Amino acid sequence: MTEQQEASEDAVMTRIGQAVILLHAGDREEARNRLGEIWAEIGAEGDSLHRCTLAHYMADAQDDPADELAWDLRALTAADGLRPGEEPGLPPGRRPGHGVSPTPGEGPGRTPGEGAGQNIGEGAGQGVGQGARPGPQQAVRVFYPSLHLSLAADYVKLRRPEAARVHLARARAATGALADDGYGNGVRAAIARLERRLAAEPGEGPRPFPEQYS
Repeated sequence: MTEQQEASEDAVMTRIGQAVILLHAGDREEARNRLGEIWAEIGAEGDSLHRCTLAHYMADAQDDPADELAWDLRALTAADGLRPGEEPGLPPGRRPGHGVSPTPGEGPGRTPGEGAGQNIGEGAGQGVGQGARPGPQQAVRVFYPSLHLSLAADYVKLRRPEAARVHLARARAATGALADDGYGNGVRAAIARLERRLAAEPGEGPRPFPEQYS
């Protein structure tokens, strides 16, 4: 990667980060507008990790649960499409305190058990345009628990518990990539909370999750 290409990618991550600051400050409409502009510039053939990061954030900026689901699905598709040898900038994901908190009652945003775990970039060890970049495949493995947890929470909001269980099982199965640190423990705790919530749904007794059938 040339210095010019690296600077360009860092600029994209900086712009995404600026939009997220607006989102967390409560200016959801402006955050959506800015993220939408960047999404259009990146395009379908753009950097997969940029697209994954932006879509993951854009989901948080949505007011309609169906739109939130659509953006979380785009984030997962971008992660699945990461090409071997691609050397993107590392995405920031959701910042600490946003989404599901590591412990109940902490932080703004979604209530515990209803969203993605922690900052997906924090889980990979860096923020926007900061420091060394891990290999893309290593980075994506760390993102999957949070990506699937976000999708599970979306399906809960849409009253589709079976789809939620599928993605929650995938989130649980992917936790082996998480370190034993604050980020990893926070994601595991968020998964456990959503598992308990689904198992205790009125009218449905405790039932095994999909991976328990195998």
